[in-house]
Amino acid sequence: MRKFLSYVLSALLWYCCCQTTRAEIFTSISQMTDLIYTEKELVQSLREYIKAEESKLAAVKSWANKLDDLTRVSTSDPENYLGHPVNAYKLMKRLNTEWSELESLVLQNPSDGFISNMSAHRQYFPDEEDETGAAKALMRLQDTYQLDSEAFSRGKLPGMHSNALLTVDDCFDMGKTAYNDADYYHAVLWMQQALKQLDAGDEAVVSKVDILDYLSYSVYQMGDLPRAIELTRRLVAIDSSHQRAGGNLRYFERLLFKQLNEMNQKYEPVSEEPIQLGTYSRPKDHLPEREAYEALCRGEGLKMNEARRSRLFCRYQNGKMNPRLLLRPMKEEDEWDSPHIVRYLEMLSDEEIEKIKELAKPRLARATVRDPKTGVLTTANYRVSKSAWLEGTDDPVVERVNQRIEDITGLTVDTAELLQVANYGVGGQYEPHYDFSRKDEPDAFKRLGTGNRVATFLNYMTDVEAGGATVFPDFGAAIRPRKGTAVFWYNLFKSGEGDYRTRHAACPVLVGCKWVSNKWIHERGQEFRRPCGLTEVD
Repeated sequence: MRKFLSYVLSALLWYCCCQTTRAEIFTSISQMTDLIYTEKELVQSLREYIKAEESKLAAVKSWANKLDDLTRVSTSDPENYLGHPVNAYKLMKRLNTEWSELESLVLQNPSDGFISNMSAHRQYFPDEEDETGAAKALMRLQDTYQLDSEAFSRGKLPGMHSNALLTVDDCFDMGKTAYNDADYYHAVLWMQQALKQLDAGDEAVVSKVDILDYLSYSVYQMGDLPRAIELTRRLVAIDSSHQRAGGNLRYFERLLFKQLNEMNQKYEPVSEEPIQLGTYSRPKDHLPEREAYEALCRGEGLKMNEARRSRLFCRYQNGKMNPRLLLRPMKEEDEWDSPHIVRYLEMLSDEEIEKIKELAKPRLARATVRDPKTGVLTTANYRVSKSAWLEGTDDPVVERVNQRIEDITGLTVDTAELLQVANYGVGGQYEPHYDFSRKDEPDAFKRLGTGNRVATFLNYMTDVEAGGATVFPDFGAAIRPRKGTAVFWYNLFKSGEGDYRTRHAACPVLVGCKWVSNKWIHERGQEFRRPCGLTEVD
């Protein structure tokens, strides 16, 4: 029984998946929402098992109580008891028949239904890649929005407070995920939080020794020898026989005293301040504009000023007297002056949004990027979402949206890519990138035969409580998602040269669910709709 319950509990610790493609579940909130209902079904199945187990146990207890009373009488004077022929008969009957029935009752396995239900869902359970991906997503949010581990652990995210708490063991597992990836910066932050909660009296399966073991070595890897020594001494004080800790302590002390001797310095006691966000610097990575990009995501570093704001206007847009827009022109707002970015209000109705999402959900797959060397689509860690591609023939709504985009922009969509629908998962993002192909990747769109991506039309299909902005690090703009609106900009100058200022990013979604759809419009067919300019930057 105990072994079975252990199995049940360990299984339920996994997030349960909806019956769609299992891989990389964490990259789409849409697919993850179905996990809630699957988990609810498993909990109901577990309760039914418990009820059956309790019913079985009650029947066995009833047997035991009855037989306890009977044997108390029979053993007090066995010969006199068996002297009554009915007692003798009933003893034969009990041992031959009734005890066999009791044996069958005990051997019944009420868990069969639950195990069958678990087995049916297990093939869709997340795997280690999903758990690791979700953990890294929390760390990505932590970095982008400068949140300490305490904020996550206690459910204190910007603008909300929830009961979604992380236990000591959760924090330890987060730290271990980072540690196994040689990400000692985040390993330190999460192991420190696990230690803090454990010292505060929180219950845990993991031991203090294990936390200190990982924490002390991670601190050493961050180059903080004095603190690594102090933490290792705490570990040894708890478990003096810990072989690795003893060896590490001697090694750390030799290194430190060697450094002090070389610099002719004396040993100073380590600061008693707890390790927190900012104690150590985050290591640099592949993205040169990381700091500017993340600052914009937080709403910092915006370069909007009064002079620029005075050049922004709103207007009614009828697509140069397009018949479909004469009676109901689009509301157009300037979001930025140069490069010119506009937002269209009431671009999509709620009904159209729901239909597009309905069409996209069964087709969602991990979003890809085009390899600049081969032109082949592939997944990338810097783009975390799931997407689907919709054709105009899939539904009249898609065809209507495509036509509306053409009417508004004045550009043909006959050579555009299909309508791409994207749903962002835990910490979903798309790091700074260009939509157009650069000169060093001439074959990026060769297979399409429609030229480069001249413009981007991006529909926001949900509001997002926190995070999820579209930012442009080069000129310091941040555009917030607003349900039903769309933004539009040109990626190329009229000369066909790329506008490198349009490098942009989708910030990680901190709280909420983000759905977008976009249309990448290509050069072919625009010759008379957007004629070439006389200079390179026209």
